[in-house]
Amino acid sequence: MNAIRMSRPGALGRCLTVLLGTLLLPMLAMATPLSGTLGSIGSDTLGGLMIQWGERLTARHPQVRLQVQASGSGTAPPALAEGVTRFGAMSRPMTEAERGEFIARQGYPPVAVPVALDALTLFVHRDNPLDSLSPAQVEALFADTRFCGHAPSIERWGDLGVDAPGWASRGIVRFGRNTASGSHALFKQEALCGGDFRRDVNEVPGSSAVVAAVGRSREAIGYAGLGYPTAMVKVVALRDDRGTPRLPTHDNVVSGRYPLTRPLYLYVNLAPGESLPPLERAFFDLVLSPEGQAVVARQGFVPLPESRLASARRALRLPPLADVTQSSSN
Repeated sequence: MNAIRMSRPGALGRCLTVLLGTLLLPMLAMATPLSGTLGSIGSDTLGGLMIQWGERLTARHPQVRLQVQASGSGTAPPALAEGVTRFGAMSRPMTEAERGEFIARQGYPPVAVPVALDALTLFVHRDNPLDSLSPAQVEALFADTRFCGHAPSIERWGDLGVDAPGWASRGIVRFGRNTASGSHALFKQEALCGGDFRRDVNEVPGSSAVVAAVGRSREAIGYAGLGYPTAMVKVVALRDDRGTPRLPTHDNVVSGRYPLTRPLYLYVNLAPGESLPPLERAFFDLVLSPEGQAVVARQGFVPLPESRLASARRALRLPPLADVTQSSSN
C-alpha cells in the first residue's frame, strides 16, 4: 500500500485562502472595538455640539473619547496646517490665506464638511420693544464705516423708532464676539460689508457670554449664534430686501430667506484619494446621521437638509443615508 503524501497547496488552495482572508478580515475588524482619542480645535459656536456628539460617540464606542478645544474659529486653520489637530471646527469658511497656508504645509487642501446650519442672530433684552431691524440699521448700530450705505449714526433706541415710554432717550450698549471668532469675521463681512466695528462694541469670547451680557442690560443689543437664547433675551427679526421681517426659523434658515444664514463646518485633514481612519469615520458617521442631526436640533441649530447630508457622506465615502437608517432600525 502506497503511503499518502501531503502536497503543497495548488492554485485552488491559494484562491480559497485569499477568499477566506477577504471575507474574514472585515469581520474581525468589525469585532475589534474602536479605542482612542480624537481632538478638535476651533469654533466656540460649535463647542456645545461637539461635546454632545462626543458623548454620543462614546455611548456607541465606550473606549473612544473626543477632546474639544473651543477657542474660536480663527484657531482652527493654523492648528490644522501645523498638524496639531485633524479636526478644525469653524463657523465660517476658511479664507484663501488660511487655505493656502494649509496647502503649503500639507501639500493638498483641507476638506470642508458642513455639519449644521446656523444664523447670526441679533438679541436684545426681553423688555426691549424693538421687533425688527433693516440691514442698513444693523450696520449703523455696529460699524464705524458705512460701506453698506447707511449714513446716519444710531446712538439711542429712539433712532430706531422705539418710542415706548422711557425708551427713546436711552443709549445703546453693544456686544459682539472677539476677533478669534468666526462669528466676528462673518458679521464684519456680511453685516458691515467688510467695514470696521465701532470702538464701543464690547467684545467677549463666547456666544453664551454675549447673550448673558445682553440679558443683564435692558439697553443692550448683541449678535451671536442661533443656539444660545435664554429667557432673558429675545430675538430681533431682520428685514429682507422687500422689507419683510424674517426671524431665524428653521424654514427661513434652510431657504436662505433669513439674511445672515451660514453653514457650520468641520474641516478635516484628509489627503485626496484616502479614506478616513476608523475613529474619524465613526465620528462623521454619527454626525452626518439622523441621530447626529437630532443633536443639532436639540442644541437650537438647524439640521442639514437631507440632500446636503447625502452629499457630505458621499464626499467622505460613508454609507448612504438609506443604509444608515435601515441598520439603526434593525
